[in-house]
Amino acid sequence: MTDELHSSSRLGLLACRWDGVRRAAASLLSITWLRELLTAVLLAVVIIAFLYQPVKVEGTSMAPGLEDQERVFINKFAYHFRPIERGDIIVFRYPRDLSKSFIKRIVGLPGETIEIRSGRVYVNGVELQEAYLQEEPGGRQSSAPVTLPADHFYVLGDHRSSSNDSRSWGPVHRRYMYGKAVFIYWPLERMGRVTRSGEMAR
Repeated sequence: MTDELHSSSRLGLLACRWDGVRRAAASLLSITWLRELLTAVLLAVVIIAFLYQPVKVEGTSMAPGLEDQERVFINKFAYHFRPIERGDIIVFRYPRDLSKSFIKRIVGLPGETIEIRSGRVYVNGVELQEAYLQEEPGGRQSSAPVTLPADHFYVLGDHRSSSNDSRSWGPVHRRYMYGKAVFIYWPLERMGRVTRSGEMAR
């Protein structure tokens, strides 16, 4: 009987110790999980604050690629590591009012001569193939050739008939550009990568 009592006591003691170990492990896991969650949130905040920035598209100048009221992430560091390219969709401060920001597509690079004939864009005399346009450009406005100075870019909206762009106020200096549109995140049915396309006709 005494042996049975001792055995029972030992089993109870082991059970208590195991329960304590289990609770300590659960507590440790909870702390680890919470720390990982906080690290993930902090990392997301840092990424959004310093690398990516959410912006809202206002107006229809970039339709159909970007619609009014869509939310887009822009990469603020993209051009620290690679050059600005034709076809990129960029966000920049409006040169005539720096409190406003515009989103447009790059069609002309520094040193190039841009001309618009009946709505069609010519770069150094060669027509630009613009597969992203939904409207037929023929019959629209023309503009005299302009040669872009160093660090200046010619920008146009994809919906040319409703876009206020370089045709009206000239090229944009590099210093006003602060991000490249990379991802649509709202609405959910439109979620996806922002594509670029801007090739010369052959």
